[in-house]
Amino acid sequence: MVKTIENPASLTAIGIGRAANHLGASFKKIGSRRDGEPVELPQVRDMALGDISDALRLGMEDFMRFRADVIFLVLLYPIMGLVLAGIGLQLDMLPLLFPVVSGFALLGPLAAVGVYEMSRRHEKGLSANWGSAFAVFGSTAFPALFVMGIVMVGLFILWMMAAYLIFTLTLGPATPASAGAFFTEVLTTGAGWTMTLVGIVVGAAFAAVALALSIVSFPLLLDREVGVPAAIKTSIAVTRRNPVVVGAWGLIVAGGLVVGSIPLLLGLVLVMPIFGHATWHLYRRALDS
Repeated sequence: MVKTIENPASLTAIGIGRAANHLGASFKKIGSRRDGEPVELPQVRDMALGDISDALRLGMEDFMRFRADVIFLVLLYPIMGLVLAGIGLQLDMLPLLFPVVSGFALLGPLAAVGVYEMSRRHEKGLSANWGSAFAVFGSTAFPALFVMGIVMVGLFILWMMAAYLIFTLTLGPATPASAGAFFTEVLTTGAGWTMTLVGIVVGAAFAAVALALSIVSFPLLLDREVGVPAAIKTSIAVTRRNPVVVGAWGLIVAGGLVVGSIPLLLGLVLVMPIFGHATWHLYRRALDS
């Protein structure tokens, strides 16, 4: 048998291929059943707009039940938002101020995992408090939740790249001379209007993708051992089967986040936990038990 010496390019390609296969196999197993049996996707239900009002009502009840614990948990949200806004006010980062603050909502489902856990434990008749939320870090679901979080962070980064590209093609690429000059250009020039309009359209597209990927995936991973790919498939299936309900939920959340952000983001202390608890109850209505 004649042995041949592989060239570096061929060896690199083989190594990348094997690594990709291994990574894909590992990704598929994250959070899935330990016995190796195939994961059966949950059955998706038909939903109605009334499910949203029920979920919000139950979310409010959970918030009132856990308000002291939950407010302690979510005080970090406005602080993080203000830090991001402060960074955005630097002249080099000024064009990304609105994209950063609005894109923060893409990470909301990840930030609300502890709130989901509190609703989950209460539903099962277990004790729940802020300590229960932190217990997620030690649960068997954490690796899957972590990977799902990476997916959402990746989407946030892509949105930042898209927002900067839009700025570069319209008002950029030069750094704004001052905050006042930048906002004047945005509000009074054709290039500024173009940037705003294109940014809103592209941002809405990113928000729609984020909603489709995450509307039930985080609660599902917390509740059942299905694995990340199955959770994403299920979330997309819920969106495809109930586009009106999912779209309405997205608009309600977006509106609530805008209202909560107006008083220096402090309203998020109330808005985020209510939506977090409500998301858990919406998940329970979206899938068969």
